[in-house]
Amino acid sequence: MEDDERKIDSYKTLKVYQKTICVFDITCYFVDHFLDRGHDRTADQMQQAARSGKQNIVEGYSDAEGSTDSEHKLTVIAKGSLEELKEDFQDYLRIHGLTIWDQEHEKYKACVPRFKKHNDTAYYMRQINGRSAEDIANIALIVIYQALSMLHGYIKYINRKFLEQGGVKEQRYWKRVQYRDGRFGRDSRFGREQDPNNPTNPTEPTTPTIPNNPTEPTTPKKPLKQ
Repeated sequence: MEDDERKIDSYKTLKVYQKTICVFDITCYFVDHFLDRGHDRTADQMQQAARSGKQNIVEGYSDAEGSTDSEHKLTVIAKGSLEELKEDFQDYLRIHGLTIWDQEHEKYKACVPRFKKHNDTAYYMRQINGRSAEDIANIALIVIYQALSMLHGYIKYINRKFLEQGGVKEQRYWKRVQYRDGRFGRDSRFGREQDPNNPTNPTEPTTPTIPNNPTEPTTPKKPLKQ
């Protein structure tokens, strides 16, 4: 889908956005059940980092219509927020003497392939309901790692798109040049709705009616003699 054809809420179709919703909801559940909001600043920080990972994807995707730089910057910020959240979960497990599942851990091996198939938050809510802090923190880490991998690919896509198509200003400039030189027909999307000559048939503009020459006024014809 071209940037100027993006529909409202179309960012919701992004798999990476869907995965960050899962990260956010898991984090909220963890914070509510295992952290003391009143005395532990980490609770709010973790929730804000999870929210930032999600919201900056939305803002970057939306801003892409006006600024390629903004899209890239905000997506990178989203990645940084998830990196921060990853550290918070690892710190929790380490400080509380809990196990961080490595790639050889039995539960890690069981979760990774299943989580790759799911980007719906309801699935994860069923998986973490009633589990221990150790299990939920490790589940969160796996989902975060997968989201980070997807974000890395998304950033590469943005960079490749910039190299191939240029920034928004550059694209608009060349579209203007093409329009000016007649390479965009009147039936193209550019200027079609605003065609003042013939809005109902933009491919065949009408010629404005030329009034009588004011320097040569017409003389009324005399009536024929009977």
